[in-house]
Amino acid sequence: MIAPPWRASYGVDAPSVLRLLGVLAVGYLAAALVVALFQHMRPCVLLLVVGVVLAVQFGLFLHATRRGKFQVWAQLLDDLDLRGDERLLDMGCGRGAVLLAAARRLPTGCAVGLDRWRAVDHAYAGPAATERNALAENVAERIQLRTGDMTRMPFPDGAFDVVVSSLAIHRIQTAEGRAAAVREALRVLRPGGRLVIVDIGRTREYRTALAASGATALAGRPLGWQMWWGGPWMPTRALTATAPG
Repeated sequence: MIAPPWRASYGVDAPSVLRLLGVLAVGYLAAALVVALFQHMRPCVLLLVVGVVLAVQFGLFLHATRRGKFQVWAQLLDDLDLRGDERLLDMGCGRGAVLLAAARRLPTGCAVGLDRWRAVDHAYAGPAATERNALAENVAERIQLRTGDMTRMPFPDGAFDVVVSSLAIHRIQTAEGRAAAVREALRVLRPGGRLVIVDIGRTREYRTALAASGATALAGRPLGWQMWWGGPWMPTRALTATAPG
């Protein structure tokens, strides 16, 4: 198979947030320099500290979206110990960073990506961009893309062996909607199927909904600086569960 002439491009998650962090960091550092020129040291130090904190946050956010999330998901997918013939669903797949990493592990299986394809969530997110990435990664024959709502997914009960979701469910505005998405993830899993959710700040909420729906083997853990999206006040966590059998 001849490799395509382009490379996969996964864009930037939440680009407006990254831009805001960058603008604020530059603004505070510039303000600290201006104040220092007038020898007002106390406000200069305060502005400098805020600027440095924002610059560090910008750097961690950029690392997470360009490298960290790939390293974290590589380990999470490896931990699933896939046979290679599974049918896997990625809820909110975007440009396919997780979807295509999963597809590489499914030589005789299938990875299905579901998304509403909203540009606000990525630098540009659309099925055509994901298809180009799949071609660049040489896994186009292993994936299927669907347009749909995570709270009412267009799949029958028990259609998948594995369901994953990365930084997607928190975008649903209401607690009822997020709980519905989590219940849908269990519904489309076969009995004993496995679920992996990575998200910001809401994983306790998801865990409650999963437990109420009969999920077992519930486990959560922080993902640390590799996926430093929301800072210490909104840590990124991984939540794993098994569908009731």
